[in-house]
Amino acid sequence: MAEIKVPDTFLWINEADVCNLIDLSGTVDALEKGLKMEADGKAVNMTKTQTVWGYGSLNVTGAQFVGDGLVGAKVWSNANLGAAPIMVLHNSEDGQIAAVVEAFALGQMRTAALSSVATKWCSQPDADEMAIMGSGHQALPQVAAILSVRKLKRVRVWSRTPANRDAFVADVKKAYPELEVKGYDTVEAAARDCPIITTFTRSKEPFLEAGMLSKGTHINAGGAIIPTNAEIAQDVFKRCDKIVCDNLAQVQKGSRELMEYVKNGGSWDKVIPICNLVKEQKPRPSGADITIYKFMGMGLADMASAVEIYRRARAKGAGKAYPHPHRSHPRLT
Repeated sequence: MAEIKVPDTFLWINEADVCNLIDLSGTVDALEKGLKMEADGKAVNMTKTQTVWGYGSLNVTGAQFVGDGLVGAKVWSNANLGAAPIMVLHNSEDGQIAAVVEAFALGQMRTAALSSVATKWCSQPDADEMAIMGSGHQALPQVAAILSVRKLKRVRVWSRTPANRDAFVADVKKAYPELEVKGYDTVEAAARDCPIITTFTRSKEPFLEAGMLSKGTHINAGGAIIPTNAEIAQDVFKRCDKIVCDNLAQVQKGSRELMEYVKNGGSWDKVIPICNLVKEQKPRPSGADITIYKFMGMGLADMASAVEIYRRARAKGAGKAYPHPHRSHPRLT
Protein backbone atom coordinates (compact mmCIF):
# COMPACT_ATOMS: atom_id res chain seq x y z
CA MET A 1 0.00 0.00 0.00
CA ALA A 2 1.35 3.41 -0.96
CA GLU A 3 2.23 5.82 1.82
CA ILE A 4 -0.51 8.35 2.53
CA LYS A 5 0.50 11.89 1.62
CA VAL A 6 -0.98 14.35 4.10
CA PRO A 7 -2.11 17.52 2.30
CA ASP A 8 -0.83 20.90 3.42
CA THR A 9 -4.30 22.42 3.76
CA PHE A 10 -8.02 21.73 3.82
CA LEU A 11 -10.85 24.05 2.84
CA TRP A 12 -13.04 25.84 5.40
CA ILE A 13 -16.37 26.94 3.87
CA ASN A 14 -18.25 29.36 6.11
CA GLU A 15 -21.94 30.26 6.25
CA ALA A 16 -21.57 33.22 3.90
CA ASP A 17 -19.75 31.04 1.37
CA VAL A 18 -22.50 28.40 1.58
CA CYS A 19 -25.24 30.97 0.92
CA ASN A 20 -23.29 32.45 -2.01
CA LEU A 21 -22.56 29.07 -3.56
CA ILE A 22 -25.97 27.38 -3.44
CA ASP A 23 -29.67 28.18 -3.10
CA LEU A 24 -32.74 26.05 -2.41
CA SER A 25 -33.13 25.06 -6.06
CA GLY A 26 -29.54 23.87 -6.22
CA THR A 27 -30.00 22.01 -2.95
CA VAL A 28 -33.09 20.21 -4.30
CA ASP A 29 -31.16 19.16 -7.41
CA ALA A 30 -28.26 17.89 -5.29
CA LEU A 31 -30.65 16.03 -2.99
CA GLU A 32 -32.51 14.29 -5.82
CA LYS A 33 -29.16 13.24 -7.31
CA GLY A 34 -28.08 11.84 -3.94
CA LEU A 35 -31.39 10.03 -3.37
CA LYS A 36 -31.18 8.39 -6.80
CA MET A 37 -27.64 7.29 -5.93
CA GLU A 38 -28.93 5.81 -2.65
CA ALA A 39 -31.73 3.94 -4.43
CA ASP A 40 -29.16 2.52 -6.85
CA GLY A 41 -26.77 1.53 -4.06
CA LYS A 42 -24.18 4.15 -5.00
CA ALA A 43 -24.51 6.22 -1.80
CA VAL A 44 -25.02 4.98 1.75
CA ASN A 45 -26.61 6.82 4.66
CA MET A 46 -25.16 6.58 8.17
CA THR A 47 -27.98 6.21 10.68
CA LYS A 48 -28.25 9.23 12.94
CA THR A 49 -26.90 8.70 16.42
CA GLN A 50 -27.57 10.93 19.40
CA THR A 51 -27.48 11.28 23.12
CA VAL A 52 -30.20 13.29 24.86
CA TRP A 53 -30.22 15.18 28.15
CA GLY A 54 -32.79 17.33 29.89
CA TYR A 55 -32.37 20.46 27.78
CA GLY A 56 -30.56 19.25 24.70
CA SER A 57 -29.09 16.57 22.46
CA LEU A 58 -25.80 15.75 20.74
CA ASN A 59 -26.30 14.48 17.18
CA VAL A 60 -24.16 12.92 14.45
CA THR A 61 -25.25 12.09 10.90
CA GLY A 62 -23.20 11.10 7.89
CA ALA A 63 -22.98 9.31 4.57
CA GLN A 64 -20.57 7.89 2.04
CA PHE A 65 -20.43 9.13 -1.55
CA VAL A 66 -17.49 6.98 -2.57
CA GLY A 67 -18.31 7.53 -6.24
CA ASP A 68 -17.51 11.20 -5.64
CA GLY A 69 -14.43 10.28 -3.60
CA LEU A 70 -15.89 11.67 -0.37
CA VAL A 71 -17.37 10.58 2.95
CA GLY A 72 -18.60 12.93 5.64
CA ALA A 73 -20.35 13.56 8.92
CA LYS A 74 -22.29 16.42 10.46
CA VAL A 75 -22.14 17.00 14.20
CA TRP A 76 -24.17 19.42 16.29
CA SER A 77 -25.71 19.94 19.70
CA ASN A 78 -29.15 21.37 20.39
CA ALA A 79 -29.10 22.97 23.82
CA ASN A 80 -31.61 25.51 25.14
CA LEU A 81 -32.58 26.29 21.51
CA GLY A 82 -28.95 26.93 20.50
CA ALA A 83 -26.95 25.01 17.86
CA ALA A 84 -23.77 25.38 15.76
CA PRO A 85 -23.56 22.48 13.26
CA ILE A 86 -20.49 21.68 11.20
CA MET A 87 -19.93 19.17 8.40
CA VAL A 88 -16.55 17.48 7.92
CA LEU A 89 -15.72 15.94 4.53
CA HIS A 90 -12.94 13.36 4.21
CA ASN A 91 -11.43 11.90 1.07
CA SER A 92 -12.64 8.31 0.82
CA GLU A 93 -9.33 7.08 -0.62
CA ASP A 94 -6.95 8.29 2.08
CA GLY A 95 -9.05 9.52 5.01
CA GLN A 96 -7.63 13.05 4.89
CA ILE A 97 -9.78 16.14 5.48
CA ALA A 98 -11.09 17.71 2.29
CA ALA A 99 -13.27 20.41 3.84
CA VAL A 100 -15.15 21.67 6.86
CA VAL A 101 -18.51 23.23 6.01
CA GLU A 102 -20.42 25.43 8.44
CA ALA A 103 -23.82 23.80 8.24
CA PHE A 104 -26.60 25.96 9.66
CA ALA A 105 -27.80 27.33 6.31
CA LEU A 106 -26.92 24.02 4.68
CA GLY A 107 -29.19 22.26 7.17
CA GLN A 108 -32.07 24.67 6.65
CA MET A 109 -31.91 24.29 2.88
CA ARG A 110 -31.43 20.52 3.11
CA THR A 111 -34.47 20.17 5.38
CA ALA A 112 -36.52 22.37 3.08
CA ALA A 113 -35.37 20.34 0.09
CA LEU A 114 -36.57 17.12 1.72
CA SER A 115 -40.03 18.64 2.18
CA SER A 116 -39.95 19.92 -1.38
CA VAL A 117 -39.22 16.48 -2.85
CA ALA A 118 -41.78 14.72 -0.66
CA THR A 119 -44.48 17.29 -1.44
CA LYS A 120 -43.76 17.04 -5.16
CA TRP A 121 -44.57 13.31 -5.17
CA CYS A 122 -47.13 13.03 -2.34
CA SER A 123 -49.42 16.08 -2.44
CA GLN A 124 -52.23 16.85 -4.84
CA PRO A 125 -50.77 18.51 -7.96
CA ASP A 126 -53.28 21.38 -7.81
CA ALA A 127 -52.83 22.10 -4.09
CA ASP A 128 -52.64 25.89 -3.63
CA GLU A 129 -52.67 26.27 0.15
CA MET A 130 -50.50 25.14 3.04
CA ALA A 131 -50.51 25.32 6.81
CA ILE A 132 -47.29 25.67 8.76
CA MET A 133 -47.40 24.55 12.39
CA GLY A 134 -44.54 26.25 14.21
CA SER A 135 -42.72 29.56 13.73
CA GLY A 136 -39.06 28.74 14.44
CA HIS A 137 -36.01 29.08 12.20
CA GLN A 138 -37.13 26.22 9.93
CA ALA A 139 -40.58 27.70 9.25
CA LEU A 140 -39.78 30.17 6.46
CA PRO A 141 -37.58 27.70 4.54
CA GLN A 142 -40.46 25.24 4.75
CA VAL A 143 -42.80 27.74 3.09
CA ALA A 144 -40.16 28.25 0.39
CA ALA A 145 -39.92 24.47 -0.03
CA ILE A 146 -43.62 24.08 -0.84
CA LEU A 147 -43.60 27.15 -3.09
CA SER A 148 -40.85 25.52 -5.15
CA VAL A 149 -43.17 22.66 -6.18
CA ARG A 150 -46.73 24.00 -5.78
CA LYS A 151 -48.39 27.24 -6.89
CA LEU A 152 -49.49 28.44 -3.47
CA LYS A 153 -52.02 31.22 -3.02
CA ARG A 154 -52.48 31.05 0.75
CA VAL A 155 -50.42 30.18 3.82
CA ARG A 156 -51.91 29.46 7.23
CA VAL A 157 -49.82 29.82 10.38
CA TRP A 158 -50.24 28.33 13.84
CA SER A 159 -47.83 28.64 16.76
CA ARG A 160 -48.28 28.04 20.48
CA THR A 161 -47.06 31.56 21.18
CA PRO A 162 -49.35 34.20 19.58
CA ALA A 163 -46.59 36.82 19.44
CA ASN A 164 -44.31 34.42 17.54
CA ARG A 165 -47.17 33.48 15.23
CA ASP A 166 -47.94 37.10 14.41
CA ALA A 167 -44.28 37.93 13.85
CA PHE A 168 -43.94 34.98 11.48
CA VAL A 169 -47.07 35.98 9.56
CA ALA A 170 -45.40 39.34 9.00
CA ASP A 171 -42.17 37.61 7.89
CA VAL A 172 -44.01 35.50 5.30
CA LYS A 173 -45.91 38.53 3.99
CA LYS A 174 -42.65 40.42 3.62
CA ALA A 175 -40.89 37.54 1.88
CA TYR A 176 -43.84 36.65 -0.37
CA PRO A 177 -46.15 39.65 -0.78
CA GLU A 178 -48.16 37.84 -3.44
CA LEU A 179 -49.42 35.30 -0.86
CA GLU A 180 -52.44 35.60 1.40
CA VAL A 181 -51.13 34.83 4.90
CA LYS A 182 -53.25 34.39 8.00
CA GLY A 183 -52.56 33.36 11.59
CA TYR A 184 -54.81 30.93 13.45
CA ASP A 185 -55.47 30.48 17.15
CA THR A 186 -55.94 26.69 17.03
CA VAL A 187 -54.41 23.74 15.21
CA GLU A 188 -57.86 22.55 14.18
CA ALA A 189 -58.71 25.85 12.46
CA ALA A 190 -55.36 26.03 10.70
CA ALA A 191 -55.63 22.43 9.45
CA ARG A 192 -59.27 22.44 8.33
CA ASP A 193 -59.59 21.60 4.60
CA CYS A 194 -55.90 22.37 4.02
CA PRO A 195 -54.23 20.16 1.37
CA ILE A 196 -50.64 20.53 2.64
CA ILE A 197 -49.64 20.72 6.31
CA THR A 198 -46.07 21.03 7.55
CA THR A 199 -45.29 20.59 11.26
CA PHE A 200 -42.05 21.92 12.71
CA THR A 201 -42.32 22.26 16.47
CA ARG A 202 -40.60 20.95 19.60
CA SER A 203 -43.85 19.49 20.91
CA LYS A 204 -43.61 16.77 23.54
CA GLU A 205 -47.10 15.48 22.79
CA PRO A 206 -49.11 14.99 19.56
CA PHE A 207 -51.34 17.90 18.52
CA LEU A 208 -52.40 17.05 14.93
CA GLU A 209 -55.29 14.58 15.00
CA ALA A 210 -57.15 12.66 12.29
CA GLY A 211 -60.42 14.46 12.95
CA MET A 212 -58.78 17.76 11.97
CA LEU A 213 -57.80 16.51 8.50
CA SER A 214 -59.73 16.39 5.24
CA LYS A 215 -59.36 13.69 2.62
CA GLY A 216 -56.54 14.53 0.23
CA THR A 217 -54.21 16.07 2.83
CA HIS A 218 -50.45 15.60 2.69
CA ILE A 219 -48.41 16.11 5.87
CA ASN A 220 -44.70 16.90 6.20
CA ALA A 221 -43.85 16.04 9.81
CA GLY A 222 -40.38 17.30 10.64
CA GLY A 223 -40.30 18.67 14.16
CA ALA A 224 -40.12 15.55 16.35
CA ILE A 225 -36.53 14.45 15.75
CA ILE A 226 -35.87 12.86 19.16
CA PRO A 227 -37.79 9.97 20.77
CA THR A 228 -39.21 12.15 23.55
CA ASN A 229 -41.15 14.36 21.12
CA ALA A 230 -44.23 13.84 18.94
CA GLU A 231 -46.48 15.99 16.74
CA ILE A 232 -48.73 13.50 14.92
CA ALA A 233 -51.48 11.57 16.75
CA GLN A 234 -51.73 7.83 16.16
CA ASP A 235 -55.20 8.02 14.61
CA VAL A 236 -53.66 9.94 11.68
CA PHE A 237 -51.59 6.91 10.65
CA LYS A 238 -54.72 4.74 10.48
CA ARG A 239 -55.94 6.94 7.63
CA CYS A 240 -52.65 7.05 5.73
CA ASP A 241 -52.48 5.49 2.26
CA LYS A 242 -48.80 6.27 2.03
CA ILE A 243 -46.23 6.71 4.81
CA VAL A 244 -42.83 7.98 3.67
CA CYS A 245 -39.67 8.52 5.74
CA ASP A 246 -36.22 9.92 5.04
CA ASN A 247 -34.42 6.77 6.23
CA LEU A 248 -36.05 3.60 7.54
CA ALA A 249 -33.32 2.55 9.97
CA GLN A 250 -33.31 6.04 11.41
CA VAL A 251 -37.04 6.32 12.10
CA GLN A 252 -37.08 2.80 13.50
CA LYS A 253 -34.57 4.01 16.06
CA GLY A 254 -35.68 7.56 16.75
CA SER A 255 -39.25 8.36 15.68
CA ARG A 256 -41.64 7.99 18.61
CA GLU A 257 -44.58 8.52 16.26
CA LEU A 258 -43.68 5.67 13.91
CA MET A 259 -42.44 3.35 16.66
CA GLU A 260 -45.83 3.75 18.36
CA TYR A 261 -47.58 3.20 15.02
CA VAL A 262 -45.86 -0.19 14.66
CA LYS A 263 -46.41 -1.04 18.32
CA ASN A 264 -50.14 -0.38 17.80
CA GLY A 265 -50.37 -2.86 14.91
CA GLY A 266 -48.83 -1.01 11.97
CA SER A 267 -46.03 -2.44 9.85
CA TRP A 268 -42.60 -1.14 8.92
CA ASP A 269 -43.25 -2.68 5.50
CA LYS A 270 -45.72 0.15 4.88
CA VAL A 271 -43.07 2.84 5.54
CA ILE A 272 -41.34 3.86 2.28
CA PRO A 273 -37.90 5.54 2.12
CA ILE A 274 -37.97 8.79 0.16
CA CYS A 275 -35.24 7.54 -2.19
CA ASN A 276 -37.80 5.06 -3.56
CA LEU A 277 -40.18 7.95 -4.36
CA VAL A 278 -37.47 9.66 -6.37
CA LYS A 279 -36.50 6.48 -8.19
CA GLU A 280 -40.09 5.41 -8.99
CA GLN A 281 -41.31 8.91 -9.98
CA LYS A 282 -44.91 7.97 -9.16
CA PRO A 283 -47.35 10.77 -8.19
CA ARG A 284 -49.84 10.70 -5.31
CA PRO A 285 -52.21 7.71 -5.56
CA SER A 286 -55.59 8.63 -7.03
CA GLY A 287 -58.22 8.95 -4.31
CA ALA A 288 -55.69 8.74 -1.47
CA ASP A 289 -56.99 9.83 1.92
CA ILE A 290 -53.90 11.00 3.85
CA THR A 291 -50.20 10.83 2.98
CA ILE A 292 -47.42 11.66 5.41
CA TYR A 293 -43.70 12.25 5.15
CA LYS A 294 -41.92 11.71 8.47
CA PHE A 295 -38.40 13.09 8.42
CA MET A 296 -35.75 13.51 11.08
CA GLY A 297 -32.84 14.84 9.05
CA MET A 298 -30.50 12.32 7.46
CA GLY A 299 -26.81 12.44 6.79
CA LEU A 300 -27.20 11.51 3.13
CA ALA A 301 -29.15 14.71 2.49
CA ASP A 302 -26.54 16.79 4.33
CA MET A 303 -23.81 15.03 2.41
CA ALA A 304 -25.50 15.55 -0.97
CA SER A 305 -25.58 19.29 -0.30
CA ALA A 306 -22.06 19.42 1.12
CA VAL A 307 -20.56 17.56 -1.85
CA GLU A 308 -22.14 20.03 -4.28
CA ILE A 309 -21.07 23.02 -2.16
CA TYR A 310 -17.51 21.69 -2.00
CA ARG A 311 -17.47 21.11 -5.78
CA ARG A 312 -18.64 24.67 -6.43
CA ALA A 313 -16.24 26.15 -3.87
CA ARG A 314 -13.26 24.51 -5.56
CA ALA A 315 -14.45 25.63 -9.00
CA LYS A 316 -14.91 29.25 -7.87
CA GLY A 317 -12.01 29.53 -5.47
CA ALA A 318 -14.32 30.10 -2.50
CA GLY A 319 -13.60 29.21 1.11
CA LYS A 320 -10.39 29.59 3.06
CA ALA A 321 -7.45 27.18 3.25
CA TYR A 322 -6.35 26.10 6.74
CA PRO A 323 -3.33 23.98 7.73
CA HIS A 324 -4.19 20.28 7.66
CA PRO A 325 -3.57 18.36 10.92
CA HIS A 326 -0.29 16.45 11.09
CA ARG A 327 0.49 13.70 13.53
CA SER A 328 2.66 14.16 16.59
CA HIS A 329 4.03 11.44 18.83
CA PRO A 330 1.89 10.86 21.94
CA ARG A 331 3.51 10.98 25.38
CA LEU A 332 3.17 7.42 26.65
CA THR A 333 5.51 7.66 29.62
